Amino acid sequence: MAYQALYRVWRPQVFHDVVGQEHITRTLQNALIQEKFSHAYLFSGPRGTGKTSAAKILAKAVNCEKAPTSEPCNECAACKGIMDGSISDVIEIDAASNNGVEEIRDIRDKVKYAPSAVRYKVYIIDEVHMLSIGAFNALLKTLEEPPKHVIFILATTEPHKIPLTIISRCQRFEFKRIPHQAMVERMREITDSLNIATEDQALPLIAKAAEGGMRDALSLLDQAISFSGDKITADDVLSITGAVSQQFLTEAAQSLLNHDVVGALYTVDQLIKHGKEPTRFIEDLIFYFRDMLLYQTAPHLEGMFERAVVDDTFKKIASETSASHIYKIIHQLNESQQEMKWTNHPRIFLELALVKICQLQKDTPSVSNDQLGMLIERINRLEAELNEWKEKGFTAEKQKYPEENLQDKEKRAMKTSTMRQTKASVGIIKEMLKNATKQDLNWLSNQWGMFLEKLKAREIAAQAVVLDAKVVAASKTAFVLAFKHEFHCQMAASQKRNIIEKVLKETTGLDLKMHAITNEEWEAIKEAYIREQKNESAEETQEEDPLIAEAKKLFGSDLIEIKD
Repeated sequence: MAYQALYRVWRPQVFHDVVGQEHITRTLQNALIQEKFSHAYLFSGPRGTGKTSAAKILAKAVNCEKAPTSEPCNECAACKGIMDGSISDVIEIDAASNNGVEEIRDIRDKVKYAPSAVRYKVYIIDEVHMLSIGAFNALLKTLEEPPKHVIFILATTEPHKIPLTIISRCQRFEFKRIPHQAMVERMREITDSLNIATEDQALPLIAKAAEGGMRDALSLLDQAISFSGDKITADDVLSITGAVSQQFLTEAAQSLLNHDVVGALYTVDQLIKHGKEPTRFIEDLIFYFRDMLLYQTAPHLEGMFERAVVDDTFKKIASETSASHIYKIIHQLNESQQEMKWTNHPRIFLELALVKICQLQKDTPSVSNDQLGMLIERINRLEAELNEWKEKGFTAEKQKYPEENLQDKEKRAMKTSTMRQTKASVGIIKEMLKNATKQDLNWLSNQWGMFLEKLKAREIAAQAVVLDAKVVAASKTAFVLAFKHEFHCQMAASQKRNIIEKVLKETTGLDLKMHAITNEEWEAIKEAYIREQKNESAEETQEEDPLIAEAKKLFGSDLIEIKD
């Protein structure tokens, strides 16, 4: 016999095997024992939660030769015939491909005939929300007053698309996502029966990836068995699901919380090299910080964690990070996740998200009583000195910068220096533009792709900084590089300048000096430069004497000599 997938081999055959839906199976079993079952049922819920399986078990139970019973025996001719499909009185219909009026009218015409082999004729209509409006109308009268020997079981993942007139004529059962632990126990039962060893974290990882669907979990388990062989490891599961390990998430979280931009960008590079999807990684990261927030609030709810494993490192990070800072991180990751849905370059949005998070300032820790006392004492002292200055007067230096310490002076000096450098760089760029040509710009732009590849091989962080930048002007000795983001511009101009200019020289053979500015600054400089050039031309034209201009027109400029 050909190989069958695990979810088909281990499909529930009795209500006891339908895991995670005890609120439904118990109700159906009581109704079967008391013979008070309805003529129409609506099973709704997420995919892979047991809707169709429960419908088939119900069809066997009502027709079992041992009825009334809470479970089908699976041994009598009726149960075996329904399982192998040889009994034509249990009809399973896929509404996705049989959604027209004619198909439903055919059912309506045939329901009046008595079953041929069992007590009840059962119609199982899967994905019933796919029926057309006309098909629903054709089904309506039959559902309202069906023959006594007919039972309808409707299954759907989208009950909101079903007309209320249909829903009101059915007993509705809402299937919920299967609990994480229930899926793990079911998979462990299967692997034990197949004599397949598993690591402790392997099956929980599969259960997390299945997101509450037992069929998805068994499909992933089947894939893991094919991939691993006799023993399923956690690394094997991570490989087939596309998820990342706890250690990888922890390293990424530490880089973000330590404001380590280089480490965060290196994480993305390693992620891509291992074939992981940026969209899946950002989702894992959101759940990781969500679990951290949940751990801070209720440590005993470890069973509700989606991605994180509570180890010593996780506990240390959670204790050192404030809840408000985690809120900001989750908010930023969520915004980037939404943006990634509409782009062909999700990696860029992932990198931007990590850089923005690294720039977030941690919340100021709470002030202790001792620190509060010191602050009050300092305020009182400053107020006393201020009153003394008002009475006695003070020097201009103190008036301008009172109580300025060395660190404040250094900051002020750096700020003044930065302003001078900005003004100076604008002037340097304008001078450089006088020697810039279109040919030099086109030539350097053609070399840029090769330069980026070499820079990536030399230093991935530097390549990430200039990845979105564009060469907007070039001469034989310098070039202007425009950046979308101020942060990337500052990093390129300060920390990464040497490596950028060095690799560019290795690529082009020219010693070119880089001028890094933002796109907004470039537009302003360009407009100012063009305006200045036009003004100079206009001034030269206006300064020429009218008589001389008329003489040039009459005799030509070659025959005229101008003397003061």
